[in-house]
Amino acid sequence: MGRYVVRRLLQMIPVFIGATLLIFLMVNVMGDPIAGLCGERQCDPATAAQLKKEFGLDKPVWQQYLTYMGNVFTGDFGTAFNGQKVTELMATAFPVTIRLTIVAILFEIVIGITLGVITGLKRGRPVDTSVLLLTLVVISVPTFVTGLLLQLLLGVEWGWIKPSVSTDATFGELIVPGLVLASVSLAYVTRLTRTSIAENRRSDYVRTAVAKGLPRQRVIIRHLLRNSLIPVVTFIGTDIGALMGGAIVTERIFNIHGVGYQLYQGILRQNTQTVVGFVTVLVLVFLVANLLVDLLYAVLDPRIRYA
Repeated sequence: MGRYVVRRLLQMIPVFIGATLLIFLMVNVMGDPIAGLCGERQCDPATAAQLKKEFGLDKPVWQQYLTYMGNVFTGDFGTAFNGQKVTELMATAFPVTIRLTIVAILFEIVIGITLGVITGLKRGRPVDTSVLLLTLVVISVPTFVTGLLLQLLLGVEWGWIKPSVSTDATFGELIVPGLVLASVSLAYVTRLTRTSIAENRRSDYVRTAVAKGLPRQRVIIRHLLRNSLIPVVTFIGTDIGALMGGAIVTERIFNIHGVGYQLYQGILRQNTQTVVGFVTVLVLVFLVANLLVDLLYAVLDPRIRYA
């Protein structure tokens, strides 16, 4: 197991470098950040040259990337165009988005897997059909529509929640935004769990466990559920990074100042340092989540061994 982890960590290095290089090139080549600094009026040549020199934009792109990566390994993600350190923006944004992601993942695990197990065991029955129709509706409706409807009903009309959360965004305030963020993924988790449960239910090892006279609850939890969760865990693991980076719509609706909000502001103002810095951390989140998912396979299925 130890050798496998070391090998995976070494494999993550070129993936990380390639992903950050692609992001850096896309952000720096597809726009003019200096134009964003000057507002609607065009910068005069002298001011533009001074700003480029100040932020290191007068150097070749490859040299800018090497300088950026060298600073990243020292914990310096650069300075935003407003003079604020990107690490300071991360210190305020990531804790909020991490809490929001935790709430969303809990919804996926608790509600999604529970509904998937129930519908998988009762395939073809009315409860199965009802849940399938409900998940189809959730997948079909865009997230911004779901968010605005819940905000209007629960926050404005009924007054059950605050229409927008506070700056620190506690777990209690993030329940509804977390449900909105997790809605589509929750529907996919339900369908994926249902399909996996229904397929594995007809497997020989499940029939053998039932023939031995094992209690139904033990057959479902120890034998059927553990093997059925492997594709579900894969989806949830990769969804962690997607939820953190894809929370722009949810955070805008509920006025949450998290990672999505900072990315939106960075793109809107062509603040390359902010965008590249935040996306670099999200790449690391994706890589670590995938590694943890692979290690979790061995826990769910004893037949899987890593050399």
